[in-house]
Amino acid sequence: MNNDFLRSAGIRRTLLAAAACTTLALTGCSGSTGNARVERAEASGDGALKVGLILDSTGSNAFLNAPQLAAVKLAVQEINAAGGLKGKRVELLPTDTGLDTAGQAQALVAAKADVVIGPTDSSHAAAAIDVLSRARTTLISPANTAAGLSAARSGGYYFRTAAADVAQGPVLVKLARDAGAATVAVMHQEGSYGTDLAAAVASSAEQSGLEVAATAGFTAGDAAVAAAAVNKAHADAVIVIARDGTQGALAELGKAGVAGKKVLLSDGAFARYGSRLPAKFLDGARALVPGALPDADFQARLLTVDPGLKDVSFAAEAYDAVTVAALAAARAQDDAGRSIAANLIAVSGGAGEGSTGAAEACTTYKDCRAALMSGPDINYDGESGPLAFDGNGDITSATFTVYTYGADNNPSVSRVETAGRAAG
Repeated sequence: MNNDFLRSAGIRRTLLAAAACTTLALTGCSGSTGNARVERAEASGDGALKVGLILDSTGSNAFLNAPQLAAVKLAVQEINAAGGLKGKRVELLPTDTGLDTAGQAQALVAAKADVVIGPTDSSHAAAAIDVLSRARTTLISPANTAAGLSAARSGGYYFRTAAADVAQGPVLVKLARDAGAATVAVMHQEGSYGTDLAAAVASSAEQSGLEVAATAGFTAGDAAVAAAAVNKAHADAVIVIARDGTQGALAELGKAGVAGKKVLLSDGAFARYGSRLPAKFLDGARALVPGALPDADFQARLLTVDPGLKDVSFAAEAYDAVTVAALAAARAQDDAGRSIAANLIAVSGGAGEGSTGAAEACTTYKDCRAALMSGPDINYDGESGPLAFDGNGDITSATFTVYTYGADNNPSVSRVETAGRAAG
């Protein structure tokens, strides 16, 4: 989750089923000389895999803690039901939400965690990385999306099962192209999120043969000039990239005469607008939200852990973070953080030390661990979809749920898109 992203009650991923999937190519590929560890590591674990969890969401975002905790508990339960690691049970360490991110990380190091799941907020990642990388403890975030974290200086101990914000660029362009657009205009809120994603959209549009008729930046509460520039461009589609300034930007677009099917919203702009915008203003507009909604089976399993669970945001990504870490430990036959970090690319389907990235997909800890018996190459495709970590610890396949707005200015699920590239 980017540091300025706040999911309101109206946009939470409620317990629903997902739709069908389409694939497209993402631009670029990180090199194998990136941040992640791939060298062989001598066994140094104590024989028991210990999993820690950083729950850093507070205030109005505190609801994000519950689905991640439920998912991590579920993953540990199912790993242990399948025999654990080398016949020993995996242990989930206690969490302490009364501490800040660095404090939680320090407490987990003291408890001898081998792998830590979290944090949620991208702005908290540096604090966790600093503590855990020095302790040689692997950190896997299920929710960090800030693009700059691909270059985080972690010594190779930082991975994430959530896609960077800029992964939306090709998907937004594809949605425009699928609707018949030949030209697009981009209206983005100033700041790293808006600027970086706008650049990704422009690059993807150029590669797809679409013309970018206009690009206009704005600040929250001051979008009139940008809206006028976008309207003047007469583009076939208008992509709005924003967070807290979205409603004002949409209102200005409406005044300028842009509305309905022309509008595409980034994940930060996604919300249930209802009566806050004129009737039918967003009728036919589309928006992206990272991740696929968990299927009915995974939802049911989560509810066995937490029967009162109301939200599933980042649950699949947290579950996969635990499972892929356990598989890395199984491949290494060692539970130490250094061994886990060195084997994550190989078990995720990425191409790294001792792995071709060409293994057939397996979807459970039990099945993937069995596949390790016949060779070192496995490809864990989890509840959140394929992972295939690259040299920066980033996933190379990103799934997004597409929502379409109705006449009441509220969204409903229409389909799923998966953006992928070869692991580098």
